[in-house]
Amino acid sequence: MQIDLNADLGEGAGSDEALLGLVSSANIACGWHAGDAKTMRQCVRWAIEHGVAIGAHPSFPDRENFGRSTMHLPPDEIVANVLYQVGALAAIAKAEGGKLSHVKAHGQLYNQAVKEPELADALCEAVRRFDPTLKFFGLAGSGMIDAARRAGLTPVEEVFADRGYMPDGSLVPRSQPGALIEDEEQSLAQTLSLVRDRKVTAIDGSTVPVNAQTVCLHGDGAHALEFARRIRDRLQKEGIAVRAVA
Repeated sequence: MQIDLNADLGEGAGSDEALLGLVSSANIACGWHAGDAKTMRQCVRWAIEHGVAIGAHPSFPDRENFGRSTMHLPPDEIVANVLYQVGALAAIAKAEGGKLSHVKAHGQLYNQAVKEPELADALCEAVRRFDPTLKFFGLAGSGMIDAARRAGLTPVEEVFADRGYMPDGSLVPRSQPGALIEDEEQSLAQTLSLVRDRKVTAIDGSTVPVNAQTVCLHGDGAHALEFARRIRDRLQKEGIAVRAVA
C-alpha cells in the first residue's frame, strides 16, 4: 500500500523547507492568495532538492482574505486566471531545472468547485489547455473528480488529515463547528482510516467511503511540522509507503 502526502507551501508559514523533507507533493502558492515570485522560486528549489513533485496552487484574486472569499466569476475569467498563475510557476520550475506535476486549487476556489460543476469545468479546462498531462487534485468523490475526467485529465482524489467531513463526503465549512480537527491523535486516527480503511467518520457519526490517493497536510498550523513527522512515522510503521502519484 502507498499514499501521496501533499502540503500547501509558499504561504508564509516558515516551515516549508522542513515539510518538503516529509511530503511527496508540494502545492506552491502562485501569488494571488499568498507568496510571490521569490518565494515560489525558493520553494521550487527546495522541492527539487528533496525530490518532491511540484504542483501549482492557484486561487481566486483574493490576497486580502487569503483566497477564502466567495466569488462568482465568468468561466472565461477563471480559465485566464488559472492559466496566469500556473504559467508563472511553470516558468520558474523550468528555469530551475524542474517541471510541474499537478495543479490543486486553493481555498474557496477549491471549495466552490466541489459544489459548482461550471467552476470545476473551467478549472479543468485551464489545466487541459496549459498541459493535459498535468494531474488534477480534487476532493475525493466530488464533482471536481468528475470534471477532471470529462476534461481528459488524470484526477487525483484528495483527503484531509485535519478537516471534518459532512455526511455527503464534503468538508465541513470553516464557518461551522467541527471544521478543523485540532487534536493530533484524532487527526492521526482519521488519516489512518482514510488511507488504510478507505473510509471516514462524518460529524454526524455516519461512515463515508472514500478513495484516498493523496492526503493534504496543512503547513500553516501551529504544530504542522510535528504532526507531519508523526503521520509519516506512523504510515511507515503500518507498512504504507509515501510516494507521489505516478
